[in-house]
Amino acid sequence: MAKPIKAKVRIQVTGGSATPAGKIGQMLGPHGVNMMEFCKQVNAATVGQKGEIVPVLITVYTDRTFTFVTKTPPTTELIKKRISAKKGSSRPHVDKVGKITWKDVEDIAKIKMPDLNAIDIDQAKKIIAGSARSMGVDVVD
Repeated sequence: MAKPIKAKVRIQVTGGSATPAGKIGQMLGPHGVNMMEFCKQVNAATVGQKGEIVPVLITVYTDRTFTFVTKTPPTTELIKKRISAKKGSSRPHVDKVGKITWKDVEDIAKIKMPDLNAIDIDQAKKIIAGSARSMGVDVVD
């Protein structure tokens, strides 16, 4: 029989360097989760993604235990990393912040494929290109 679920929490942590201070403490503290144990497990799971933003889905059970699933970095973070930009445009259709090639879009789509609602890589590329355009990044050949 499955354990009763107390809460489901979604947070973004920096890969390999999660600490109980800040957002993690604010989000998990009210549920009585052992934050040091959570941080230790998340850091071990994200050691290969050091410095990247990693979304984590946490399921907290009524006995204060937890399970978590790590996701791929957000699309916007991957795009900003490719074009070396700090942020996207505040007026994306007027002010452009950079350009990205279809090869870069395909590389990002391959990384994001497990988390996207796409059947094949071509659909995933369209999703990534749309995110790029909404950030003020032109997709060029």
